[in-house]
Amino acid sequence: MIVETPHGPARVHLREAEDARAALVLGHGAGGGVTAPDLVAATGAALAERISVALVEQPYRVAGRRSPAPARQLDAAWNAVVEHLAFGVPLVVGGRSLGARVACRTAAETGAIAVLCLAFPLHPPGRPDRSRLSELEEVTVPVLVVQGESDPFGMPPPGPGRTVVRVRGDHALKADLPAVTEAVRAWLQRVATSLRS
Repeated sequence: MIVETPHGPARVHLREAEDARAALVLGHGAGGGVTAPDLVAATGAALAERISVALVEQPYRVAGRRSPAPARQLDAAWNAVVEHLAFGVPLVVGGRSLGARVACRTAAETGAIAVLCLAFPLHPPGRPDRSRLSELEEVTVPVLVVQGESDPFGMPPPGPGRTVVRVRGDHALKADLPAVTEAVRAWLQRVATSLRS
């Protein structure tokens, strides 16, 4: 599905769950696409919990560029896609790396009930002085961060409403995909269960 945004067309890959109780919208990393192994694992985990999934390719990727657009353009395009999808069920947003940052920055605007961060890039490699922790701190809904133990982009700390699960591996989160899947599935199950209470 192609969705027009203020910064060009985005592409959405939709996987609808039968009798969905929520929806999960996921964004990709800076130089990667929506077929990244951890995004595939998260998709499977969500579908197993009757949560529909939309994987969003940002306009710069659809246009064939490797370098990401500026943050404000990424955020505006993301918001346009989420608004267009209008699932009609509670919304969880997230993504891997850059996509996780976009989901955090826009969580309030999209009306998300929770945010899933795969390999959140806490700081550029070797530059802990350039922390992006504020992007996580500003999220007021529950957050799950799944992070590789040896990720050169750092290890976000747990916080109020923020669960951090460490798994084997680095920023790619490929070393232990079953652990990624289970962390996401268990957390989504808790999120979905809380909707009924």
